[in-house]
Amino acid sequence: MGLLRLDLSSFRIFASTVFEPDPGATTVIVGPNGTGKTSILEAVGYLGTGRSFRGSTREAMVSQGASHALLRAWLEVGGREVQIEAEMAKVGRSKVLINRQPARSRRDLAEAVAVSTFSPEDLVVVRGGPAGRRDLLDDALSLLQPSAGGILEDVDRALRQRSALLRQCRGRLSSEAEATLEVWDDRLGGAGQKLIELRRGLCHSLEAEVERAYQSLAGDDAQRVQMHYQCSAEGGLLDALRRARVEDVRRGVSTVGPHRDDLQLTLNGREARSQASQGEQRCLALSLRLGVHRLVTAQLGHPPILLLDDVFSELDPERSLRLITELPPGQTLITSAVPLPRQVEAASVVDIAQLRGHHG
Repeated sequence: MGLLRLDLSSFRIFASTVFEPDPGATTVIVGPNGTGKTSILEAVGYLGTGRSFRGSTREAMVSQGASHALLRAWLEVGGREVQIEAEMAKVGRSKVLINRQPARSRRDLAEAVAVSTFSPEDLVVVRGGPAGRRDLLDDALSLLQPSAGGILEDVDRALRQRSALLRQCRGRLSSEAEATLEVWDDRLGGAGQKLIELRRGLCHSLEAEVERAYQSLAGDDAQRVQMHYQCSAEGGLLDALRRARVEDVRRGVSTVGPHRDDLQLTLNGREARSQASQGEQRCLALSLRLGVHRLVTAQLGHPPILLLDDVFSELDPERSLRLITELPPGQTLITSAVPLPRQVEAASVVDIAQLRGHHG
């Protein structure tokens, strides 16, 4: 797999630009901070996952003064060329086309643009709220499990409908609303239970890979890594939804389900989120990404496109070298405002100023 060309229009600070990386090796994008380097990687990541790895909204990614942004990429996937086009609307619905056909699920995106992203924002996955950890699992599932994309869409749809109905109830449940709630409970209970089981299975498979990565990156500071999936629903999800119905109607929200679950991470039995040092948290965040990257590489038979956003500025030289030696070979896009470790062999170096000045 390799990205051949990326065209951007009205995306972030880019009115119009073309980016053509080396399709099978390392391309480094250089330039001062705040000049758009991360935006190039963000665009590639958006095409593969349907969202910004920086946590930005679609509205924020559309250039100021524009109504929509257009991202168009050409890739080599399994010996054939694939075109993917995303139109991001500042207001209203956005759309993604793969070879001119609408993308139906996150699985479609993942198959067209398989990506692994390492960035300073990864620290939030360890020390932040549960949403970042759920996203990590779901992005990996979209790459690893053919059924995951459809299940994630089903869960999102059922959860939106159930939540909208709960808000409409305003604390009181009529017989008509109760009958409709039964329908959405059944749908959320069925799809949500499948997602929970997929996430649990992934945690089981991923734990050994993450621990191996942590041992490699941490060196003398290596510790035991454990991952535990914390489910908000006791027993089956459908039964839990029914037990929570009175409270859900009172509060107007769905209090149990995969959207409320979390991934507990521990180092030598200590909760990483609250008891680990920032250095330990950063090493664990890298290990999580590296573990997913290895798992996906093993299953796909080739590595995803690797996006390294200013990672080396956050690491000391020794850990930078360890990270380089742990990464499988393949297409890598790196941004950096500092000199790269000498072990990084770049097939192409692109000055961000050239991209900002490129029209056409």
